[in-house]
Amino acid sequence: MTIQWEASDISQLKKIAQEIIVAISPRKKIAFYGEMGAGKTTLIKDICSFLGITENTSSPTFAIVNEYNASNKIYHFDLYRIKSIEELLAIGIEEYLDSENYIFVEWPELLEPLMDKDRWVRIHITSEANQKRIITLGS
Repeated sequence: MTIQWEASDISQLKKIAQEIIVAISPRKKIAFYGEMGAGKTTLIKDICSFLGITENTSSPTFAIVNEYNASNKIYHFDLYRIKSIEELLAIGIEEYLDSENYIFVEWPELLEPLMDKDRWVRIHITSEANQKRIITLGS
């Protein structure tokens, strides 16, 4: 399954976030790919909002993982600073992956060997001219 959206500005990501959650159900694990500034964190914030998270959501660049609680528990990872799969294992990544909670991962390239392909969805975000973004959802 591949679905693609175009957002002419960042405000359109709210509607796309809702459509993503509907499209991927019942899966709860999403890997977000895209260059720095493409909109990964903004899209994750909008998805969290749609899922009932009212607390402030932000990129866990320095914390590596943020946990949000509502009716759904969400783990938001930013693996940008992680240099090896051993570092992932040291933070207990496998326990998170085995949970039935939502898991959103920015910069997931190192995580791929541990990702069960049947449980994960991949979202690629590309930025184009004039703030336009192309969001592609695929398994």
